[in-house]
Amino acid sequence: MGAIILFVAMLAVVVVWWLSTQRLAAKPWLEEGPIGEFPGTGALPLPAAKVGLGVFAAVVGALFALIFTAYLMRMQLADWRPLLKPTVLWVNTGVLILSSAGLQWARDASERGDMDGIRAGLLTGGVAAIAFLVGQVLAWRQLVAAGYFLATSPASSFFYLITALHGLHLLGGLIALGRTIGKVHHHYAADEVCLSVELCAIYWHLLLLVWILCFTLLLFT
Repeated sequence: MGAIILFVAMLAVVVVWWLSTQRLAAKPWLEEGPIGEFPGTGALPLPAAKVGLGVFAAVVGALFALIFTAYLMRMQLADWRPLLKPTVLWVNTGVLILSSAGLQWARDASERGDMDGIRAGLLTGGVAAIAFLVGQVLAWRQLVAAGYFLATSPASSFFYLITALHGLHLLGGLIALGRTIGKVHHHYAADEVCLSVELCAIYWHLLLLVWILCFTLLLFT
């Protein structure tokens, strides 16, 4: 319990610090300067979508921290038995890294106004993300074939819970990614899709970080 409280407290400090750097506490109606800018900084107000993503990232981080802590605590009991580690998880990890790299490629291209680069990056990220989900299903099938079902043991229950929860978040990201690809397909200008591409890239990097932590936890415990 102490580890959970410490992690959540540290996460809250990081979130508050990040939000403070965006001057969300500023009162623009009391300040002088051009409309849409913070006087003296030249900075534009942070889009609401970025604030929402930051809050969502904090919630996701806290959720997985609770699950990881419960996993480590459950391991200490005498009835814990190690779980088979499907080899396809290594491939899946590499595929998700490729997906995140594709989104970063699209993000960099959007800053340059390169629509061809945006399309290529988004498609690479999307196809790799779908391949990752297919690989996760294959990992489940390997476990089932080996006799590991959801209720077989605490270790298998945690494995299915962690991978399913991560997969659901990735599915949600694919919906947003699909909308962004739709904007590009309908010939939106680079500056019109820049924010959407950036948010998708940030979200993918978050999911990659969470998965690497999940994979490390499952592999080395």
